[in-house]
Amino acid sequence: MNNAFASKFAKSMFLTISAIVILSFIGTRMFTHVDLNLYGYMVGTVVFIGGFFYRFIAWGERPPTKIFIKKGIKLLLRKSTPKTSVEQLATYRFIWNRGLYRWTQHMLVGWGCILSCLVTFPLVFGWMYFTMPENGYYTVVGMGIDIMTIKADGPLGYLFYNALNISAIMVIAGVCMMLYRRLKNMQARAEQTFVYDFLPLYLLLFISVTGLALTFSNMFLHGWGHPVMSLIHQYSVIVTLIYLPFGKLAHIPFRPLSVFARNYREHYGEQSMKECKVCSEKFVSTEQSQDVVAVLGINNMEFKKENFHLAELCLPCRRKYRIAQFSGFPTHEVKVKEANQNAKG
Repeated sequence: MNNAFASKFAKSMFLTISAIVILSFIGTRMFTHVDLNLYGYMVGTVVFIGGFFYRFIAWGERPPTKIFIKKGIKLLLRKSTPKTSVEQLATYRFIWNRGLYRWTQHMLVGWGCILSCLVTFPLVFGWMYFTMPENGYYTVVGMGIDIMTIKADGPLGYLFYNALNISAIMVIAGVCMMLYRRLKNMQARAEQTFVYDFLPLYLLLFISVTGLALTFSNMFLHGWGHPVMSLIHQYSVIVTLIYLPFGKLAHIPFRPLSVFARNYREHYGEQSMKECKVCSEKFVSTEQSQDVVAVLGINNMEFKKENFHLAELCLPCRRKYRIAQFSGFPTHEVKVKEANQNAKG
C-alpha cells in the first residue's frame, strides 16, 4: 500500500478525502441533497486537512515523537484511559489547576468551537440535513437515515436553529476573557506576540461576530445585507481553516495526543522511577529517562558529564550543574533544594 503513494502525506490525504467522499455519497443519498451554498466551507476544510497532515507528519517523523506515539498507542487500553480522556479533552482538568479564570475561558472557547464543528462539518459534507415533509415540522436526516421529526417552532427546533449562535456567544465570551488577561497580565504581556498570540483570537472573534450578524440580519433586518455578510463570514472561516494547522490554534486538533502523554507518564511511573544521580530525588520514570538518552543519541547529542548523563539529573540539579560550569564551583553537589523547587503552576 505504501508503495502506491509518493509519501505518507499523499497516502493520508488520499485515504481521508476518499473516506469523506464516500461518507458524503452515503449521507446525501447519492449526492441528491448537496447544499451548494456550503461549497466554500468544503474547499476550506479539504485545504485544512492537507495542512494538518503536513504538520502532523512533519512532527511525527521526529525520533522522540515516534517513540511517544508508538508507546502511546500500546497504552490506549489502560483502564484509566476513559477518565484521562475526559479530564484532558472534556473537563480540562489540567487547566483547572492554573486557576478558575483560565479554566472558564478555555471551557467557553473549547466547547464553543467543538459545538460549532459538530454542527458545521456534518452540514457541509451532507452527513446531516433537514427536510420539511409537512408544514411546521422538520425531519432530521443523518447519514441518509430519517432520525427524528420535530416541530419547527418547538424547543428542539429552537436549539438546532440556534446551536451556532450559542457556540458563537460562548466563543466571544471566552475570547474576550483571554484578550483581557493577555492585556493585563504582566507575564503574558512579556511573552506574547501579535501574530502568534493575538491573531488567532481575533480570527475566532471575527467568525463569531459575523455569524451572529447573519442571524441578526434575518431576525431584525428582514434579510438586508445577508448575502454580503454571508460571504464575509464564509471567507473568514476559510482563512481560519487554512491558517489553523500552522499557528497557535494547531494545538486544538493535536490535543487528543495529550491522552498518550498522560498514559505514558502514569504507566511507566507506576513501574519504576528514576533517581537523580546527585540528590537521589525520584523525578521521572526510568523508561522516560532511558528514552530521552536514546533519542539524544540518535540525534548525536551526547550530554555525558563525569559519571552521569545530564538526562539523569532532576531539573533543579541540572540547573545547578549549568551554573557550576560558569562558576567553577560544583553547585549541583550542594544538598540544598531551591526555594521554588516544588512550586506548582
